[in-house]
Amino acid sequence: MGAYLLRRLLLIIPTLWAIITINFFIVQIAPGGPVDQAIAAIEFGDRGGLPGAGDGGMGASHARTGVSNISDGHYRGGRGLDPEVIAEITHRYGFDKPLHERYFKMLGDYLRFDFGDSLFRSSSVLQLIKDSLPVSITLGLWSTLIIYLVSIPLGIRKAVSNGSHFDVWSSTLIIIGYAIPAFLFAILLIVIFAGGSYFDLFPLRGLVSANFDSLPWYQKILDYLWHITLPVLATVIGGFCRPHDADQKTAFLMRSASSTWLPPAPRG
Repeated sequence: MGAYLLRRLLLIIPTLWAIITINFFIVQIAPGGPVDQAIAAIEFGDRGGLPGAGDGGMGASHARTGVSNISDGHYRGGRGLDPEVIAEITHRYGFDKPLHERYFKMLGDYLRFDFGDSLFRSSSVLQLIKDSLPVSITLGLWSTLIIYLVSIPLGIRKAVSNGSHFDVWSSTLIIIGYAIPAFLFAILLIVIFAGGSYFDLFPLRGLVSANFDSLPWYQKILDYLWHITLPVLATVIGGFCRPHDADQKTAFLMRSASSTWLPPAPRG
């Protein structure tokens, strides 16, 4: 068991490396990166947070000179902008360096847990992760608990009563649940139960109410459960599992018998 767990843990390293590498090249190849977005901000006259923004920076009139020089540039959105502006933006995001240098710099930063600053919010990526992590962990723990509490008894019941009416209609509901994406199911829950067109039973946003600190301890628990009901339900909907057929039960029992070193039953 220890060797198996060690192998599974060691597999995390190449898996993470493959994910990081694929994401890196997708960002490099796909259009609409940070440089293109910064250029688009200049095109629409919004230079907040861009290099050279402000009274002392390059104004829009200067940025729109040199049309002929940039018409054949790499960034299509930069047609009509000064090449110096595009070079400045490219340098800011590190896209002026060779591809391999950017790749190894990214790996080094990740090993130091330096994820840089957000391109869309005035905060570091690590701080944004820290702010969102408690909520994500909470939803994950509740969802996992409910999934196992429901799916394991359900799977056993379906394996025991294979082919019964219960197995048929429960399989139908499970297939429908698999077919509905979690985000779509979340939207349906909001529309129906959270101030949409039908009922107003649950809050639209937030983990707790605004007056949470002033509530008694038991009302704090109820308020917390009231807020996480819909998010947890939307997360749980696609997580139920069931045995493929009744043979799974037999296979599981055979593996259990083999693990106890019992001799095989005689056939005949």
